[in-house]
Amino acid sequence: MEGQLYRRLPPEESGEPRLQPQGSEEAKTFVHAFLKRSMPKMKDEAIQDMLTRKAVILEHYPKKKTKQKRKKTKGFTAKQRRELRLFEIEPEQQRYAIFLPLHELWKQYIRDLCHGLKPDAQPHMIQSKLLKADLHGAIVTVTKSKCPSYVGITGIILQEFKHIFKIITKEDKLKVVPKLNNVFSLELDGFISYIYGSKFLLRASERSAKKFKLKGTIDL
Repeated sequence: MEGQLYRRLPPEESGEPRLQPQGSEEAKTFVHAFLKRSMPKMKDEAIQDMLTRKAVILEHYPKKKTKQKRKKTKGFTAKQRRELRLFEIEPEQQRYAIFLPLHELWKQYIRDLCHGLKPDAQPHMIQSKLLKADLHGAIVTVTKSKCPSYVGITGIILQEFKHIFKIITKEDKLKVVPKLNNVFSLELDGFISYIYGSKFLLRASERSAKKFKLKGTIDL
């Protein structure tokens, strides 16, 4: 059987194109080198054992694919947002009547959040929920301020930033009111809540995770 594996090709077959007769030793050398290249991780003893048993299984070792790291998409910087005017409200859109439906949605949102604002509801519970609630659409009034010109401003909150509220008044004027040194009040279904702006210097998304202290000294 050993001789049959490496038998020389007959002359009539070796005349085919690209076929050349090889001796037994040359064939052994070729097969051994081919297996060595095909299975580089196998030792010579293992390859010789496979040839002796006449069972040759060629294994394929694919190249390890390197995982490409996904590039995180970066958002706009503060400067780019200002240049693109993403948060600016066009003058023709600065009308109180346009945002009244937003206020109605906000009232329903607060009622659902506070389970109906029942008369027997605990004020501390409602106050704690309002401190974390989204205020876009709420009607607020500046009740106290170190700057007298802000006192009495009433309107719907259109935008809330870390340091300011943007409020549209009934006179269709857009007011930018700082939170610092101002006290705001909002009323809903007979319940009045006060917001001390100096303790409210947070973005709306940050307030939802913050723990507020309901007791303590509060100054403007």
